[in-house]
Parts: sequence; C-alpha cells; structure tokens
Amino acid sequence: MRNSRSSLLLGCVLLCSASLLYLGMSGVECPPKSHRYRWMELNLGMTNQSLSLTEHFPEDTPLIFIGGFPRSGTTLMRVMLDAHSHVRCGEETRVIPRLLAMRATWSRSVKERIRLDEAGVTDQVLDSAVRAFLLEVIVGHGEPAPRLCNKDPFALKSLSYLSRIFPKAKFVLMLRDGRATVHSMISRKVTISGFDLTSYRDCLTKWSSAVETMFSQCQAAGEDRCLPVRYEQLVLHAEEEMKKLLHFLDLQWDPSVLHHEELIGKAGGVSLSKVERSTDQVMKPVNTDALSKWVGNIPSDVLSDMAEIAPMLARLGYDPHANPPDYTRPASVLPTYNYSQSLKATETPHPS
Repeated sequence: MRNSRSSLLLGCVLLCSASLLYLGMSGVECPPKSHRYRWMELNLGMTNQSLSLTEHFPEDTPLIFIGGFPRSGTTLMRVMLDAHSHVRCGEETRVIPRLLAMRATWSRSVKERIRLDEAGVTDQVLDSAVRAFLLEVIVGHGEPAPRLCNKDPFALKSLSYLSRIFPKAKFVLMLRDGRATVHSMISRKVTISGFDLTSYRDCLTKWSSAVETMFSQCQAAGEDRCLPVRYEQLVLHAEEEMKKLLHFLDLQWDPSVLHHEELIGKAGGVSLSKVERSTDQVMKPVNTDALSKWVGNIPSDVLSDMAEIAPMLARLGYDPHANPPDYTRPASVLPTYNYSQSLKATETPHPS
C-alpha cells in the first residue's frame, strides 16, 4: 500500500514538473525589447538600456527631417524613403513641432529669457533637453534602422534651430503649387490652426507666409544641408528625383523607393497611420492624379489677385496666372536667397 502511494506521489510530482516545464517553454516569454533598445543593439552593439540615448546617439548623428506645408507631398516623400532598406521615418509624431514652437516662444520673450537665466535654465540647458526629447521620440516611436528620419510638416518652421542642435542633420523641404495645396486642404477638410477653410484667399495668403518662412531657412542652411523637392517633379520623374535625393542624403540607390506600395504593412517596410489624411492616397503607387485637381475650383476674384495674394508662387517658379501651369516643363531655377530676408524669417513667430 505504501509503495502504491509513493509511486502515485512520485508520478504527480513528475507530471507537475513536466507541466511547469512545458508552460515555461511555451507560454512565458521575455518582455519584448523596446525600439530604443533594439536601435542600440543594431547601431551601437549596446545591451545596457539604462544608459542615456545622448551618450550613445551623439548630436552629430545624421538624422533626416522631412517637412513642408501640409498637403505638399510630405507623406508621399516619407513613405518612399521608408521603403529604403536603411531608412525608417514612420508616422507623424505631432509632438515634435509643438515642442519646437514652445521652445521658440521662450527665446522670443525677453522677460521669459531673463527669468529662465536667473533660474539657471540657460539656452544650453534647454537645447540639451529639447535634443534629448526629440531623440527619444524619433528613436522610440518606430522600428530601428541605420538612418532615422522624422516627418512632421511644420517642424521645418524651426529648421534653423534644428540645424543648430543637430549639426549633421539633413532636411528635405517639400514644395508644391500653393493653389493645389490649398485646394487639397479645403476639399479634404484638413484643419490647420488659424486657417479659414471657407476662404481660398485667406488660406493662400497664409500658405505663402508659412512657405516663405520654411523656404528662407532652407536656403540659409545651404544646399549641403537642405534640399527643396517639388511635388510635381517627384510624381512626374520619380526615379530621377529620388536618385538626386538619395545622393544628397549619402544613401545608396535602392529601387524599392519607387514601389513603396509593395512594402506597406510588411516588416521593415512602410507603416501607415489610420488617422493621417494622406494615408488613403499613399497606399497607391506614385501617380499624377492630383496635379491639376485645383483647376476650376478657385474663385475668379482670387485668381485675378493671385500674384499679390501668394507672392511665393512666383518666387518658387510657379506662374501665378497660368491655370494650370505646364508642370511637365523643367522646373525653373529657384531664386537665390536673400540673407536679410532669411534672417527675418528665422525670427518670425512660428504658429503652432
């Protein structure tokens, strides 16, 4: 009897041990590694998550920033770059331009700067904090890759500041005919703070001002730091424009950038946001469908005053009186930048 009980007890112990071993092997997994940790492993060979990013992600890391006025092709540009095997951009963070706008307000207010300096919160302290915040967001919000980029359209209103705190960063400024941009914004009901979506005149006026701010800073940064890319040329001559862009970014040619739609949702490919307004459009291959949709939709009184309403059209080489311009013609040379104008633009308050 005792032998039977001993055998039964031994059998139960063995059964429980086997069950625990099975559950431990199949059901209990190590917590997933963070994007930050995996980036460090990929690029630095680091395995210590407690070390700060700024210790191992120096300020001269060659980040890529894509920006421009919303509805100017910024999303298309980022998904094409996302298709490159060495690049990860990801969705808009939304927090980065807001932080940059807040940082700009601290610098503009003399009273605020005095108060901050008295508290020991100097420009150097603030810049270090902003740099660390941006790095955490850019590294942490997507898959790791050898080259990381950020696409938040209005972040390039702070292009001069970004170029200072990230001296090796490069900037891609998307440009598009303002009439097409504003029509897209109004027809798709893309709300931007301060813009009246019932008025083409109001939106075109503010488009011109916002683009002037970004374009002047791009010109001031120099051709080795900032590359303006026209949306029209990108969709008409995708391979030529992307080869030029990848050369500017010091990246090898990758034909996948011409077929981003084939990599949507795939590991290491292109991730799309469910809430961004451009998602439904960039699921398609690069196309020219949207080039002239604005024609016939802008009020005649606005068309007649176009040169005065949106002076940046002519500055960027778009004929303000052509409806539409001939986008197939080679893009005119962008006007040389005026230093005093660019300096003024960098000091202009940035609307959020």
